[in-house]
Amino acid sequence: MNKIVIGAAFAAFAAAIPAAAPAQRAPAAAIVVVDTGRIYQECTACRAAQTQLEAQVTALRTRAQTLGQPIQTEAQAIETAVRALSGRQPDAALQARIQALRTRQNTANQEIERTEQNIRSMQANVARQINTRLAPIVNSVMTARGANVALDKGSTLASAATLDVTTDVLTQLNQQLPSVSVTPLPAQQQPATGR
Repeated sequence: MNKIVIGAAFAAFAAAIPAAAPAQRAPAAAIVVVDTGRIYQECTACRAAQTQLEAQVTALRTRAQTLGQPIQTEAQAIETAVRALSGRQPDAALQARIQALRTRQNTANQEIERTEQNIRSMQANVARQINTRLAPIVNSVMTARGANVALDKGSTLASAATLDVTTDVLTQLNQQLPSVSVTPLPAQQQPATGR
């Protein structure tokens, strides 16, 4: 008799499972594809920001050369003077030149590092501004197309051209974000350095 009761309870439990399962099924995936690489290359704000960032990098290279050339010249002169000593210790004047050169190198390196950090912060701020606006636009286009999944084209092996909504996203991004501020992130949002 216990076997019949247990069997009936098991049968009732098993019968209840299929009824609950369809209610928990996820809907079929409706996918759109967005080429974010193309977005970052072609959006109006992206191009303008890239031009400004490239100018900053060019200015940094020029400054590094301006700082580096006299340091290199002095380093070569000091090296020649040290070789001329044939193993003897440098006198006080040469030691002072060596120390002054090290100080100039450190100061120049610190300036270059600060400028590089500033440029990285500008890049991060530009990306933040674009991504803040891009995410809702992708969601809007996804909803308008009846999709429930958006994939980056770079993360897919292959996709049909009809799934690509990049042009729609790019058009809306250009309308909603015609420009971005190419300034460093606010201090509280600065990326941590590895040092």
